[in-house]
Amino acid sequence: MTSIGFIGLGNMGNPMAANLVDAGHKVTGFDLAVDVMDVARGNGVDIAGSVVEASAGKEVVITMLPAGTHVLSVYDEVMEEAMPGTLFIDCSTIDVASARKAHQLAGAAEMLSIDAPVSGGVGGAKAATLTFMAGGEQSAFDKAEPVLDAMAGRIVYCGDAGAGQSAKICNNMILGISMIGVGEAFVLAEKLGLSHQALFDVASTSSGQCWSINTYCPVPGPVPTSPANNGYKPGFAVDLMLKDLKLAQEAAQKSGAITPLGAEATQLYSLFSALGNGNMDFSGIIEFMRGSQK
Repeated sequence: MTSIGFIGLGNMGNPMAANLVDAGHKVTGFDLAVDVMDVARGNGVDIAGSVVEASAGKEVVITMLPAGTHVLSVYDEVMEEAMPGTLFIDCSTIDVASARKAHQLAGAAEMLSIDAPVSGGVGGAKAATLTFMAGGEQSAFDKAEPVLDAMAGRIVYCGDAGAGQSAKICNNMILGISMIGVGEAFVLAEKLGLSHQALFDVASTSSGQCWSINTYCPVPGPVPTSPANNGYKPGFAVDLMLKDLKLAQEAAQKSGAITPLGAEATQLYSLFSALGNGNMDFSGIIEFMRGSQK
């Protein structure tokens, strides 16, 4: 049993913390929202009154927060109170520069740290099938892996500090771009009188196959579990995809990478969100291709 502090008990954090409890760990959690702490308490998580209380005396501290500024603020606040040698695992999706700064703060306090953003959404968090992309020193990763295993379907060590975040934003840029391409293809098929099922049967088994077709097809019917069959309820919301695309563009600008399709995808999801669709599943971008509005 490992003593774990868990900071950030939202849609992802709560089921992740619950899986840690189910695996036999002692989890103490904190969130600014009282209602989510009530849910966590019902899942067997001990509730702390502050981030410092959640972190003090713990072997591991996990953060699942909206942005880099939140992660750095928590790290600044808890480092002096944390037990020497505590392992900090940040599962948030944040900018690479903030992830590396978080590692620096942990290192200066003689703590271990990894950045370990996730893929798999709320469904993966509940089912303990998340993919973790980890960055940091090998020794820190080796210590983190048994903890992550209680929440994971797959754990990938990506390299040094910030590598997990780098892998996450590159992966999601691919996803955002590919979903737009798939949406365009299905809209073209509609205009040409080709059925959704016929295009799916061809593309899902030939050179057009990709996750956006085979697993998350953006039209009702071919993949019964896709959000298209449930009014595009997320899933993975447009605004979350937009956040990741913006992080990818920020990283591209800072690194000098040329990402024209990533830039165009960011613009399209920005427009779709501005039309009031930010809480729709990101696969609903097909409605934008059709010229439909919410």
